[in-house]
Amino acid sequence: MKPARKSKTTKTPKGEQTKALILNSALEMLHERGYEQTTMRGIAEKAGVSLGNAYHYFGSKDHLIQAFYHRTHEDHLRASLPALEKETSLKARLLSVMRLKIDTLEPYHEFSGVLFQTAADPHSPLNPFAHAAAPVRHDSIKLFEDLVAGSKARIPEDLRAELPYLLWLYHMGIILFWIHDTSRKRARTYRLIDQTADLLDKLVSLASNPLMRPVRKKALKLVTELREDLTPETSDDEQQSESDDE
Repeated sequence: MKPARKSKTTKTPKGEQTKALILNSALEMLHERGYEQTTMRGIAEKAGVSLGNAYHYFGSKDHLIQAFYHRTHEDHLRASLPALEKETSLKARLLSVMRLKIDTLEPYHEFSGVLFQTAADPHSPLNPFAHAAAPVRHDSIKLFEDLVAGSKARIPEDLRAELPYLLWLYHMGIILFWIHDTSRKRARTYRLIDQTADLLDKLVSLASNPLMRPVRKKALKLVTELREDLTPETSDDEQQSESDDE
């Protein structure tokens, strides 16, 4: 009997090495030249692979950026799991996860500034609210769901349902601050995390007070409406930016 033929999507050590090489080469070029001046052909040449091989792993530059988002999320998740197993208070869990987020992002600080110029465009598929970014966004929100679920904090069910998304929004705000932070070792970002994590912990406690129920209901309704506007699950007009890749 002939051995089964490997499918095109089968992962092999060599394939994973090639994929990582292409991604690393892309990140270097994006850092050096910016998004618009970086092409798939240039990335392939830098990685020492054929253009067809580059397209085999990544359909476009946008796919490369989404792979970068996925890599940084996986790094953050691996770093966060031990801390979440150790801590039980909402504040301590949030502090750990947020500090580790900055720790794992730090090697990409300069590149993140370059990427932000494109990702900040609300019509860009690289925008963290875009449909193309949905898989990583959902995985990141899932981390905050685990953060909330594993805490000993007493949180009303309606707030518990929305809190992971609110914490994800908060963490996106911290990342934006970090991108623009020029302080030594990002001291201002870490100080912001320490202060805001404490504030958020107090706000959650306050919102859980039965007397705050009417205000909480109104605020959560607003959050739901805003989320539907910011993160559409489908998009008919998103296009892959491949026209400049030759």
